[in-house]
Amino acid sequence: MAWTANDIPRLDGLTALVTGANSGLGFESTRALARAGAHVIMACRNPAKAEAAADRVRAETEGASLELLELDLMRLDSVKEAAGEVLGKHGRLDILLNNAGIMAMPYQLTEDGFESQFGTNHLAHFALTGRLLPLLIGTPGARVVSVSSFLHLLGAIRFHDLPWERGYNKWLAYGMSKIANLMFSYELARRCSERGLSLVSAAAHPGYASTNLELRPSETAGNKLKRALVGFYNPLVAQPAAMGALPQLFAATAPGVRAGDYYGPRLLQLWGAPKKVGSNGRSRDAGTLRRLWEVSTELTGVEFAELKVVRKAPARSARPALA
Repeated sequence: MAWTANDIPRLDGLTALVTGANSGLGFESTRALARAGAHVIMACRNPAKAEAAADRVRAETEGASLELLELDLMRLDSVKEAAGEVLGKHGRLDILLNNAGIMAMPYQLTEDGFESQFGTNHLAHFALTGRLLPLLIGTPGARVVSVSSFLHLLGAIRFHDLPWERGYNKWLAYGMSKIANLMFSYELARRCSERGLSLVSAAAHPGYASTNLELRPSETAGNKLKRALVGFYNPLVAQPAAMGALPQLFAATAPGVRAGDYYGPRLLQLWGAPKKVGSNGRSRDAGTLRRLWEVSTELTGVEFAELKVVRKAPARSARPALA
């Protein structure tokens, strides 16, 4: 039978952090994780929208355990502050769902000088994961899920021009950010495995899902006609956001998920229930994975120091957490 959100095991006593939790795939993931009993940290840029989303989840799920965390992925100092708050308040982190993202945006730089899609989708999540790593490796069976896209097929890492100072193409830049998400997931899995850590790094993509992500480029560009057209045909062709969230929920919660796995929709990787899928050879090139990791470390200043030394972290709970 096809896997659905109803197949998520009970997550009572577990803690999950979801970036971009107030809308789209992030909201659907938050709702499903909370319904399964997890304490969900909703990491969002806009506190008012996050509170409204939390109210919706609480109205649907009695006793939903939610926490709001302000996080602006366009600013590395915000990433540092948010991670510090989580480390200070929590003794475990079972699921880190790196979900938030922007797509096909007009050229813009983050506050730290990165091309906005690469900076938001990849570098900020790289930094967030690195800063939360002590908590993750101290939680038995913890998982990090990186959300990519089938449009990673368009991507290649422009090491010669990461800021896209020449020849910017919004779709190719998006593809670069999404293949970077995959490369990060694979390289994190390899480094954790080398050091004998139980942390599972997996990836997922939603296929073609109807979310606000498709509307933002035309809204940002002020193209009302294009926004209206996208708003009309997107719900007709795309699957609902709740379906699009299933691959990342599977990667985050299903028994048997292994480090380095990648999940997407069953039908042409566009629609349907989740299954394990493949990615292109470029996304798995060992030399490029290592180089991207090194460059990302240099750009963010986050070194994943815990991966440099083998340390057996004490279990924080007798519960085996996620199988």
